[in-house]
Amino acid sequence: MARDLSGKGNNTRLAHIGNDPRDYHGFVNPPVVHASTVLFPDAETMAGHKQKYTYGTRGTPTSDALGAAIDALEGSAGTVAVPSGLAAVVVPMLAFLSAGDHVLIVDSVYFPTRRFADTMLKRMGVEVEYYEPELGADIASRMKANTKVVFTESPGSNTFEMQDIPAIVEAAHAGGAVVMMDNTWATPLFFKPLEHGVDISIHAATKYPAGHSDVLSGTVSANEKCWERLYDTYLTLGVCAGPDDVYQVLRGLRTMGVRLERHQQSALEIAQWLEGRDDVARVLHPALPSHPGHEIWKRDFSGASGIFSIVLNGGGKEQAHAFLDALEIFGLGYSWGGFESLAVHVSLGDRVVAKAPEEGPVIRLQIGLEDVEDLKADIDKALAAAKA
Repeated sequence: MARDLSGKGNNTRLAHIGNDPRDYHGFVNPPVVHASTVLFPDAETMAGHKQKYTYGTRGTPTSDALGAAIDALEGSAGTVAVPSGLAAVVVPMLAFLSAGDHVLIVDSVYFPTRRFADTMLKRMGVEVEYYEPELGADIASRMKANTKVVFTESPGSNTFEMQDIPAIVEAAHAGGAVVMMDNTWATPLFFKPLEHGVDISIHAATKYPAGHSDVLSGTVSANEKCWERLYDTYLTLGVCAGPDDVYQVLRGLRTMGVRLERHQQSALEIAQWLEGRDDVARVLHPALPSHPGHEIWKRDFSGASGIFSIVLNGGGKEQAHAFLDALEIFGLGYSWGGFESLAVHVSLGDRVVAKAPEEGPVIRLQIGLEDVEDLKADIDKALAAAKA
């Protein structure tokens, strides 16, 4: 019998969700099942698929354990694990969009999502339109008779604009559209999209769930209304995650809560410190009262993760590169959510309607698990190099 974890704290739930050790002879972790072929006891069972597991792409005890854990966090009807965060965007889009449909995508979206929309979706005959992150309930004015999906991401990639998700959901549902949200920044610990009316919650499990910069993975969770169609598309495409990666994500979940507490605390301390510096024009972190979307963050979110951006006070590419090249502890890399701190010069040339900061170059910082004072010293040196 599975343990009743309702009402328990996040870390208690993370330590126990997803599998019952009594199902596996008392072993704490579920088995890593490497599977393609599954045998049937007789022809009748085989013909009717009358057993739980029928083929590797349709699930194993390992993938079921991760799916159950994510469902427990999301409050979802079902979850699929796919090979990357981008795949977690692509699968639901393909599930709910067809030729002749219209999709609304927030303009601060993760760039690979935009690339998929601008290439494959348009080639398929889908009308793609981008909207301002701050639009909120006014998204109703952008809805068309053929709008089938509204794709949200809050905070937005790189510049961290907040979206009024409940207001967008109300308007989108009134127009008959499915609402999807890339919730990678917050994880289900700090924001639960389905509780705010979102139909499909998307995560790059590469980031905080896996947490160690060595796994590519994504999860897609759906409410009861959308689960069957999502799952059918997932099976049709055959984009299942490998068992070793699934296991690594499940193992990472066990410590995600305590890691996020450290990421949040360190990032906020550094963000507040940077706000007081003359060489930083702006700090783009929604948990800061100075952020334009702070009130939405405070209303809807229960925490903040470890990634935010700064806008340097003046300069351009040369100053941005000087900043990055002076860093020693921060690595230069595109991912985030792992144990190590990272920095990247953000390119915002893909924006269509959302305004990019104009004061200077935008540097995105992933604050890892290192000591804060060491990270401050590294940033201080980088800012001096940029200024020089």
